[in-house]
Amino acid sequence: MKLEHYIAELLYRYNCVMVPNLGAFLTQMKSAVIHDSNSFYPPTKVISFNEQVVTNDGLLVSYIADAQKTSYEEMLAKVTEQTTAWKDKLQQGERLDLSGIGELWLNEDGKIQFQPHNTVNYLTASFGLSSFASAPVTREVLKEEVTTLEENIPFVFTPEERKTFSIRPYLKYAAIFLLALSTGLTAYRYFNVNTHTQQIVQEEAQEQVAKHIQEATFFDMEPLELPSISLNITTKTAKKEVVRMHHIVAGAFRFRKNADKKIRQLKRLGFNASYIGTNAFGLHMVNYGSYTDVDAALNALKEIKKTQNKEAWLLSTK
Repeated sequence: MKLEHYIAELLYRYNCVMVPNLGAFLTQMKSAVIHDSNSFYPPTKVISFNEQVVTNDGLLVSYIADAQKTSYEEMLAKVTEQTTAWKDKLQQGERLDLSGIGELWLNEDGKIQFQPHNTVNYLTASFGLSSFASAPVTREVLKEEVTTLEENIPFVFTPEERKTFSIRPYLKYAAIFLLALSTGLTAYRYFNVNTHTQQIVQEEAQEQVAKHIQEATFFDMEPLELPSISLNITTKTAKKEVVRMHHIVAGAFRFRKNADKKIRQLKRLGFNASYIGTNAFGLHMVNYGSYTDVDAALNALKEIKKTQNKEAWLLSTK
């Protein structure tokens, strides 16, 4: 029987695994670590051993007995036999190597010493995470190399030839200015002439209209008699104002008899309860009371929520 195999399985689940007649293996949470060498380590459980914890809590024996389908007493005898053999081996000066857990030995004072292997991470929250080393960033090295290259490579500057003074650009700007000036004068002259022509045409048109009005003659000066017209006037009555009712809903019930029972209960409490029909889901609704004034309904709803039913709500209908 490989007892250390079952101890390792329990270390995943518990912080303390008691081994009868030997001691207890303890685990403690350790946060993630980043070393100066760019090495990253995930969170893990640190294993330690305490030989002073000798009280058998039954966890290890019960776990192995259930796994091997045997009784607790029989498995306790086997575990005790195994741990006794381990202690005899330690007394003989040998080291006890528990796979995946650590190594046990006795010091000069006869005390059990423990060194964990740290090869297995017993923290289930870190499953799949492993340590890794990141390559160092070489920004400063590259900067130094570039600086060295700049110092060693000479830079040659080629002077540009200066252009001789030329009068051609000034002639170009002068021609553009004269063209813009002539265009502006032409447009101004055309606008004045066109405006004067329009004024003359308007004056001639007004004279012609006045002449035709003076020459006009009205032959029949008697007023015209229009036939009488009888109109049938139909008056429409004003639409009746729609009154909205505001109901404070006490509940909705699948069966009508439950709704009637609720109405009787509310009336005994002094409410003007009534049945207000079914909703879209076919449930029978009962109210605490109905109001035509929305402010009064809201005040009553507030009081009912405070003293009777926090689930009450307001339903407004036409």
